[in-house]
Amino acid sequence: MKKFIVLLREPDGRTGKPEEQVQKSQAAKWHEWFEKHRQSGNFIGGSALSLNGKMIKGIDAEVVNEIHRIGTEIVGGYLLVQANNIDEAVEIARGLPVYQVGGYAEVRELRVDG
Repeated sequence: MKKFIVLLREPDGRTGKPEEQVQKSQAAKWHEWFEKHRQSGNFIGGSALSLNGKMIKGIDAEVVNEIHRIGTEIVGGYLLVQANNIDEAVEIARGLPVYQVGGYAEVRELRVDG
């Protein structure tokens, strides 16, 4: 099986708190997705990301005390999955609850060199 990273991009829900019922519903949907794909062996790991971070950029490798954002959009987390091919990995990622809050996912195959 091949390994893939799923990058989760979403509006920063921590800046404008969604109502509690929406948060509980999302948490339940994420839990359901994790359990389904743990049991199948497709889910390897992953994590939500904090807003605490730094960027290093430019030819002088300048350190900036901020994270990459486009408007309020951030990379909110990542998942590692394994699948036979990218199409199967995409199908696994299509069931994520991130789309219900205006987010999207990017699926990329991990390169394994040497």
